[in-house]
Amino acid sequence: MGRFSVLTLTDAAAARVNEIMASRDGALGIRVGVKKGGCAGMEYTIDLVTEPKAGDDSVEKNGAKVYIAPEAVLFLLGTQMDFEVTTLRTGFVFNNPNQTSACGCGESVELTAASPESLRQMQGAA
Repeated sequence: MGRFSVLTLTDAAAARVNEIMASRDGALGIRVGVKKGGCAGMEYTIDLVTEPKAGDDSVEKNGAKVYIAPEAVLFLLGTQMDFEVTTLRTGFVFNNPNQTSACGCGESVELTAASPESLRQMQGAA
C-alpha cells in the first residue's frame, strides 16, 4: 500500500510557497493548520517553517514544501491548496471536501473531520 498525501498543491500554490521560501532566510516551507475562530467556527492557519515539528506530515511539489499540523490532518484530508490573485483578494485558497459551510466574509469555515471511510478510500487509492 502506498503513501497518500493529506493535501495536494496546485502549480500556483507551489510557486507561491517557493517564493515565500526564497524570500525568508532559513525557511524550509510553510505549515498549514486549523484553529477555532471566526463566525463559522474554524480558520485556516499558515505559518513559516524554519524547523519542522514532531508529528508534522508534509507534502512537496516542485520544491515547495508544505507541512501539515498533526491536529489538522483529519480536517484537511483530501484538500487541494491553490493560490489565487483576484481583484478583491490575493491568497491561498483551500478546496476542502470536509468544509460544510463558510461565513459570508470568507475568513472562517465550518469543517467536519474526515470519516474513517474517507481515510480507507484514500489509502486504497495510494
